[in-house]
Amino acid sequence: MAVSAASVMTPRGARYIKQLVSHMSHKVTTDLDEAGRGTITLEYGQCVLAPEARHLTMTATADTPENLERVQDVVARHLLRFATQEELEVVWIPLTELVHPAVADYTLQHSTPADAVLRDLAAETRTATGGSSGMQITADEGALLTMLVRLTGARRAVEVGVFTGYSSICIARGLPPGGRLLALDVSDEWTSIAARHWEKAGVSDRIELRLGPALDSLRALPATAEYDFAFIDADKESYPAYYEEILLRLRPGGVIVLDNVLQGGRVLDPVHQDPRHTAMRGLNDLVAADDRVDAVMLPLRDGVTVIRKR
Repeated sequence: MAVSAASVMTPRGARYIKQLVSHMSHKVTTDLDEAGRGTITLEYGQCVLAPEARHLTMTATADTPENLERVQDVVARHLLRFATQEELEVVWIPLTELVHPAVADYTLQHSTPADAVLRDLAAETRTATGGSSGMQITADEGALLTMLVRLTGARRAVEVGVFTGYSSICIARGLPPGGRLLALDVSDEWTSIAARHWEKAGVSDRIELRLGPALDSLRALPATAEYDFAFIDADKESYPAYYEEILLRLRPGGVIVLDNVLQGGRVLDPVHQDPRHTAMRGLNDLVAADDRVDAVMLPLRDGVTVIRKR
């Protein structure tokens, strides 16, 4: 997917969005929400426009760079046509990463660093799992998990998707004495790496590992609100089912953290219809409109949503 963005300095952003949406609705699919955010969907791509106090932000997406240029051209030409009272400058900036690598590195360097146990685990994971090592969370996301567990005062936590155990250590470290983490996964090979590092981290006594399909394990739990914290980082197609099963078992005020909610930006572009993309896109929409919870999506790494049960 090709993505670009433009920030156009103007105090009339909301007005221009309304004009664009109204004018282009005769030829293409458009939408204008209550916040004044407009979406223009063309045959070959899409542009989302949002009004700010002193500028208008535009994000264009398409399946190829050539089609992205077409989206940029169409939207910019129509915008400039309506700007009769001021001279606007539209400069599109390609977004090769959802978060610029320099920004991502800066935030990583200014978060609590990983200790020797986590660094060793990350190194072994790269050696043992090869290309699959990208499934491991980064140190800044791990620090966020530990902080959220401590801030919520969680005593009982559940994790769906253990991999080699980095996130398990981060969650378990945030639990108070007597706290428990139920860790669910299907791989004996990868969780054997996790178990050794849980011992090194001194948290193995807080973690119960259950191997098998996570959905079966969740449904086997009592349907009562006994958990305080949950982290979901497993097969994306099952996220909606994991969310519902965990929400049922989460106490009011409890927190769920969802990882990889942006899917490399593919949730932004309806051209991507793989099951993992459609499942995540649908869940993101559900969570945002779910009156059972409060939620905030963070552009951390591949997207993290923090959800609090009301």
